[in-house]
Amino acid sequence: MTELSAFQHPRFARMYERISAESERRGTAEHRDHALAGLSGRVIEVGAGNGLNFAHYPATVTEVVAVEPDHHLRELAARAAESAPVPVRVLAGHAAALPVEDAGFDAAVASLVLCSVPDQRAALAEIRRVLKPDGRLRFFEHVRSQNSWLGLLEDAVTPMWSRIGGGCHLNRDTTTAIRAAGFDIDTLDRFAYAPLRYFPAFAHTLGQARPRTSTPRDATTAEPRD
Repeated sequence: MTELSAFQHPRFARMYERISAESERRGTAEHRDHALAGLSGRVIEVGAGNGLNFAHYPATVTEVVAVEPDHHLRELAARAAESAPVPVRVLAGHAAALPVEDAGFDAAVASLVLCSVPDQRAALAEIRRVLKPDGRLRFFEHVRSQNSWLGLLEDAVTPMWSRIGGGCHLNRDTTTAIRAAGFDIDTLDRFAYAPLRYFPAFAHTLGQARPRTSTPRDATTAEPRD
């Protein structure tokens, strides 16, 4: 797993392990429920972290293949898989080179991961590769604020934050990146919440997209609240 050496952030991984429980209590768990509701069939989860999504998959999912590059978080994910309500297989790998076959999945899940992948374009191209033609991408991501001054602040802070936050970028326009990668977004909700105490409320998006096969059509978009 030499190629995974660039994806190891041991200090951040252990910090994330500690703070993720608070984030779940402050609303993230509820958003996971919304992001995964109604899924069925075979699912690939990209950047599974410590496996906090696993408990939220509905019984209609027949298998989850969870890919995670960080060794520590992957070990935690493997433990979480043991008590998951659906079958979960945890694999070593990263978003730009998913270790699975073409067109093998009914759905893909990107949950709080597209902020930190080194190359969003490559990651989304891989997600499209592994999805069936009628597959769906479910995404739940924090993104750049539409508030002008807060967005500029995120731009300023991101270079430093990405070095200490496991590569996390506060200012990515992930919705635009999803469309540019050849997806049509069917549903999209924007909202803001503070996943951690003493932190400001960050803008998030939650939605569904499908590989583009025809002329794009507008998504059903909820009123922005950030």
